[in-house]
Amino acid sequence: MRNLRGSSSLKRCFVFIVWWTLCAGLAKGELLEELFQLPLFQHISAQIGRKHVFSVDGFGAKGDGIIDDTQAFRDAWRVACSSPSQSIVEIPTGNTYLVGPIDFAGPCISKVTLKVYGSIVAPKDPGIWDGLNPRKWLYFHSVKHLTIDGGGVINGMGEEWWSRHAVKVQRQAITFHKCNNLNLRNLAMLDSQQMHIAFTNCEEVRASNLKVNAPASSPNTDAIHISSSTEVTVINSMISTGDDCISIVGNSSNIEVRNVSCIAGHGISIGSLGRAHALSKVEHVLIQKVSLSHTKNGLRVKTWQGGSGYVQHIKFQFAQMENVSRPIIIDQYYCDSSHSCANQTSAVRVKNISFTHIKGSSATEEAIRFSCSESFPCKEIELEDVQLSSSSGGITTMFCWNARGSTEGRVYPLPCPSFVDSVIEQKSIPGVISYWKSS
Repeated sequence: MRNLRGSSSLKRCFVFIVWWTLCAGLAKGELLEELFQLPLFQHISAQIGRKHVFSVDGFGAKGDGIIDDTQAFRDAWRVACSSPSQSIVEIPTGNTYLVGPIDFAGPCISKVTLKVYGSIVAPKDPGIWDGLNPRKWLYFHSVKHLTIDGGGVINGMGEEWWSRHAVKVQRQAITFHKCNNLNLRNLAMLDSQQMHIAFTNCEEVRASNLKVNAPASSPNTDAIHISSSTEVTVINSMISTGDDCISIVGNSSNIEVRNVSCIAGHGISIGSLGRAHALSKVEHVLIQKVSLSHTKNGLRVKTWQGGSGYVQHIKFQFAQMENVSRPIIIDQYYCDSSHSCANQTSAVRVKNISFTHIKGSSATEEAIRFSCSESFPCKEIELEDVQLSSSSGGITTMFCWNARGSTEGRVYPLPCPSFVDSVIEQKSIPGVISYWKSS
């Protein structure tokens, strides 16, 4: 037989031998299995499934945590992104790579995987960002079919930011902007300057098996922030930060959060929305099978006065609370400002929000609060099988202002009169009361 040269010749030979084997009746039992163990077939298989692997060490990275490896990361990404076949950028295990602000720009020619086996750390000195966009550290944009995994650690080294700045400008550790078909998994995120992971204007995102951690006192350290994005799934993750566990804002839709544990921080939030008269639309969000422990809030919708748009078709279900301050909140008077916010008639409309199978304990007496706009009251708020007792053994209450909805099954604290029991008559539960204000 002539020497086979090139992968195309190998593939043709491969097809011919398989065809001949089948025709000869040999492709039965163990014969076919033995055939594919021959070196020729193993070589062909490697040719067909080959991916290019680019280690950052091969581009000059030192991995000692002291020497700046930013350029090596930049060069490795550029080569992988321009490769005509699937590529892997590898961050080797056992090493720590100091990386400054960097753009991972697309579009790439083929699919790219970033294998983070080792550690990536940010510069401690905020002065590194002088003259640069302070919002960006690891900035991925206009990339399609990107996977980031490996079990490594990404450390934002946020201590200097927290101590030196009155942090109103948000600085994301990892930002994905205009990225499609993104898979982020098996990573640990530590001590971001502020937001740990931000998805903006992205589609078809799956984030799974993440561990995000920052001190409870760290400011604005949202773990996962979703803005103007669609088809985003966050699952099987553990989060402990100083701000929102997960925040969903902007014009986002078709979002699912499942099997996520939140410890400390501010809970899971839709919003804030409508600040500075902004138009905001969030819909079709499913938050389920989540646990919240010792958080300042539980499941929350928050909007500013003066905004426009809507929040609708939101489902919170199967949530377990432990010592959570204000476990359930809808607040159309949100005001995160050093000055009082003026009353305004316009508002982001809130409707069709359901809280189903929400159980656990409240650290405050007021376990449920619905504070809604006089011009655009909250409508179609559903409570089903909600059982929130007091952590201290006292009573729990429900506050309503311009909120209308329905209940099903046992709900306590007792619902406001503006909530109609759709199935079972509400009965008094010892130690649990409700109070309300009506418009």
